[in-house]
Amino acid sequence: MSTLNRRSLIMGAASVPLLSACGNGLGSNAADRIDARVDSAIQFMYDNIPGTRDLMSDAEGVLIMPLITEAGFGIGGGYGRGALRINGATVDYYSSASATFGLQIGAQQYAHALFFMTPEALRDFRYSAGWAVGGDIEYAVSNQGGNISADTNTLLSPVVAIIFGQAGLIAGATLEGQRYSRILP
Repeated sequence: MSTLNRRSLIMGAASVPLLSACGNGLGSNAADRIDARVDSAIQFMYDNIPGTRDLMSDAEGVLIMPLITEAGFGIGGGYGRGALRINGATVDYYSSASATFGLQIGAQQYAHALFFMTPEALRDFRYSAGWAVGGDIEYAVSNQGGNISADTNTLLSPVVAIIFGQAGLIAGATLEGQRYSRILP
């Protein structure tokens, strides 16, 4: 057995205890925790960003990521878990992961929602092996009047993203480079 194969075998075996500590085993209440956080994030969004209730009712489905944590010092990354809801019911759970490189230092946490406005956008998201944010996303932000800006481009976009509840020391938040994967909580 070559040194490289032995090293791979040892590293793989060493990672099993670490992965088992993730709390996603049988009988865990991870799904309940995610759903409770998603419910809180939706209520926060409704209370603080007028227009999101209408956006939610117009969407084919909504992915709510109630807590994304990012940190970086030159090289950084982020992770969070959330749920895809269709007609108000959770249909799948997802994780979001990102990696960054560049001039950065600090950490932040935020929530975000991806509103899938067309059946095709929702289908592409649900049936992909791992979906990455692309050029088909439109950011909706609160304007000075406190409502979501919904111009023609936003309303016709297949995916609308809202970032909210930011806290931390990294200026700005973007979903560029985020990758979403279905998980079993």
